[in-house]
Amino acid sequence: MRDKTPAEPIVVPAIINGKKVKTEKQYPRENPTNPKEIVGYAPVNTREDAVKAIDAASEAFSTWKWTPVEERIERMRRAIEKLKAATPELSRLLSLEHGKPLYDSEGEIAVSLMWMEFAANNVKEVIQEKVKEHEKGKTIITYDPVGVVSAIIPWNYPISLSTIKIAPALLSGNTMVLKPSPFAPLAVSKVVEIISSEFPPGVLNMVHGEEDVGVELTSNPKVAKIAFTGGTRTAKHIMKAAAETIKKMTLELGGNDAAIILDGFDVNDERAMRRLVISNFLTAGQICMIAKRVYVHRSIYDDFVKKYMEAANKWIRVGDPFNPDVTIGPVNNLNQLKYVKSLIDDARSRGAEVIPLGRVLDPDLFEQGYYLQPTLVLGCDYHDPIVVEEQFGPTVPILPYDDEEQVIKLHNESIYGLTSSVWGQEEHAVRVAHRIEAGTTMINTAAIQGLDVRFPFGGVKQSGVGREYGVEGILSYTETHVINIPKDLDLPYIPE
Repeated sequence: MRDKTPAEPIVVPAIINGKKVKTEKQYPRENPTNPKEIVGYAPVNTREDAVKAIDAASEAFSTWKWTPVEERIERMRRAIEKLKAATPELSRLLSLEHGKPLYDSEGEIAVSLMWMEFAANNVKEVIQEKVKEHEKGKTIITYDPVGVVSAIIPWNYPISLSTIKIAPALLSGNTMVLKPSPFAPLAVSKVVEIISSEFPPGVLNMVHGEEDVGVELTSNPKVAKIAFTGGTRTAKHIMKAAAETIKKMTLELGGNDAAIILDGFDVNDERAMRRLVISNFLTAGQICMIAKRVYVHRSIYDDFVKKYMEAANKWIRVGDPFNPDVTIGPVNNLNQLKYVKSLIDDARSRGAEVIPLGRVLDPDLFEQGYYLQPTLVLGCDYHDPIVVEEQFGPTVPILPYDDEEQVIKLHNESIYGLTSSVWGQEEHAVRVAHRIEAGTTMINTAAIQGLDVRFPFGGVKQSGVGREYGVEGILSYTETHVINIPKDLDLPYIPE
């Protein structure tokens, strides 16, 4: 067992105009494995603090936007090296405050660094000025920074969902004010502190706080763009707040991602079955792109369920995040735990069969923390809440379907469309994928296992607006500026 107990709770500051700012009022972050233990404290900033941070970002933007891209890249690369060196400390802190196993925290930081390096390696080419000579003259196309960006971050993957915004924004010449979630504010604050130390004051700011801070970040006229990851309901309020000044937005929202198992899928493929189990339960199911409902062709349904349970019972080991044998930790917070339990209880009351999966390695710890043993839910109706709502926890319904048209309809009638996956023979799976309404469809894998930071990621319908990652994720922090230089300034069809 690895050492996990902090000597004393840490206290993270806000960062405004390059200075660490502490507040008299603070909020605690508990350890979800042992809610009586306080891991650390974050400041409760005021709306006035948010205004100061936005003003600092606005002032810094006036010079940062003209900073050569080579200097921006060099500063980001120094930050990347510092984050690499700090990975053991950061991953330990993330597991303490979040509840995810240590391997999962280390993986989150690895993905974050992978993206930051991609952005640093590619931003110069992506945003470089393009000059086009043509028969009508010459056109210059530039990719200018947008301005001040407000970034609002959720608790489930706080580091990766911060760096996915910080890296392209700062590299393309923007400044930023970032607000972490109170359910995982500590490790990400350390990350922001490390990155901001490599940039001029005001370029990267961070404030914590309650709803009033979020309102300021989404309505202040000096904010040019909002980058938000979180729930669809909150996004609707953000869009209303941003409407007054027509802010640009990138919104990566909820999903009810489906896995479609075709009749050609080999239920005896143990590696594929393990990938599917992981796609349902990694991070205790608390990932926007996790596979949250599974549709299996009726011809293989019984065999599939049997083999799925075998794979799940082998991989799922619930317990202490610092136990190297553990694959799943607790749910992050009490409200989420209650919500997931309510969906499971509702399914049971409707006649569904709820089957516990895996092993609980430490029953005493399990009772102490926000733990929920993963469950498989069978016998649901296609429109039960546990099927059509985003559970965001360690439970998954598996349902049979009869034909391709039926399952495509079941998939596409959802109000969401973030990711999806199709499992079976490749040619057949790709044919089905073309008919799926989703931002990303993966073949024979799902969730984090199928993520590639080189390509765009985002949702359709109520799962979001815009794209992150890839070249598109860099360009989303720029304004395309066209400068036309016509050869013939007189138009023949306009009379003199």
